[in-house]
Amino acid sequence: MSVVSMPSETPRSDQPRSGGAMDRVVARKTLPLRAKIALGAVGAIALLGTAWYYMPSGNSQTLPADRIAISTVTQGRFDDFLPLRARVTPLITVYLDAIEGGRVEEVLVEDGASVQKGQLLARLSNAELQLSVLARQTEVTQQLNSMRSQELALSQNRLTNSRALLEAELDLKKAQRQYEREAPLAARGFVAGRTFADTRDDVAYQRDRRAVLARTQQTDERLQTSQLAQLRSSADTLQSSLGVARASLEALNLRAPVAGTVSAFSIQVGQSMARGERLGQIDSPGRNKLVAGIDEFYLPRVLLGQTATVDWNGKSYRMKVAKIYPTVRNGQFEIDLQFLDGEPPQIQRGQTLQAKLTLGDPVRARLIPNGSFYNDTGGSWVFVVTPDGGEAVKRAVRLGRRNADYIEILDGLEPGEQVLTSPYTGFADKDRLVLEKK
Repeated sequence: MSVVSMPSETPRSDQPRSGGAMDRVVARKTLPLRAKIALGAVGAIALLGTAWYYMPSGNSQTLPADRIAISTVTQGRFDDFLPLRARVTPLITVYLDAIEGGRVEEVLVEDGASVQKGQLLARLSNAELQLSVLARQTEVTQQLNSMRSQELALSQNRLTNSRALLEAELDLKKAQRQYEREAPLAARGFVAGRTFADTRDDVAYQRDRRAVLARTQQTDERLQTSQLAQLRSSADTLQSSLGVARASLEALNLRAPVAGTVSAFSIQVGQSMARGERLGQIDSPGRNKLVAGIDEFYLPRVLLGQTATVDWNGKSYRMKVAKIYPTVRNGQFEIDLQFLDGEPPQIQRGQTLQAKLTLGDPVRARLIPNGSFYNDTGGSWVFVVTPDGGEAVKRAVRLGRRNADYIEILDGLEPGEQVLTSPYTGFADKDRLVLEKK
């Protein structure tokens, strides 16, 4: 089988291709790289600027306007008073403490009973104390007897010295009389010279003997007087010690130190009480006072003698500040208020009354309502609302006195301006607040 090769047809280069005249290459136009970088940088800067403009600054904060209290500065009368919540307390309270510990053997009165001074309230027993007092009493008695024996010996010695001095004086007088009888006889030779010399020497001896005994008696008297004074002082001390021991034993019988009403007296028979333990108290009957706690801010302004009033059943009762307790506990100090013209009837211990303490005379002043903001700023600055109501700006002010309703403005605010009076908790460190209205 023969293969026939066919010549391939190669198109001619000078002949146009099918559709070749209709297609052409279109070149794309793009921005240069530098232009693209520049445009990107401008866009980023614009975006950052817009974000910074709308972003709140570190010294500002946005708050819903309906969640804060806004008050207006006014001009009016400022009454300088302080409302108090006072507690009824007995005017005089005497506490009952166990002077000596012991076991309760008998309780003679109940809590709330009225007692008289010296009335027996309870009996305690303490066997160890009783034995100790008896031993002490025996010891003191022995010492007193010993000192009395010494005192008796000193007294006897004094009597002996006095007797010796009297005998010396008698012997001197006898010798003197003998001398006076023999002197004229010896001068005429009727008495021997030796006998008269013995008489003269005896007179001198008796005189010297009397002088020595007198000096001895004076010395002994001085020493004995001092010793007797010391013995008597020691005896008084021992008697006092014995009295204290007996009083300790007597203290086991608990008696009322004053007349009044027994309260907080809840001891039971058989109960063991330690020395110094509080057993109860006796309150003055029918006489009460009020004890009120006051914020420490007012400590410099509360003075003794300031007046207060209490309204009870439609009647007003006057009181005065009788005592100030300057110790501050939990941000408060306490005062005692004493009734001046009688006290309300039927008030009970522990009852709470509303009192009003007058600190000064009423005056005309610029005022803002009292609010919790004062605790956050101390009265040195406030947030003042701008005229359009869209913002509140921090402003330094000077505030004065305050009562339960208003605070006195001394400087920094004018009537008609609006101030945030709600707590500043959470934004006290900001300078500007944006008030968002719904």
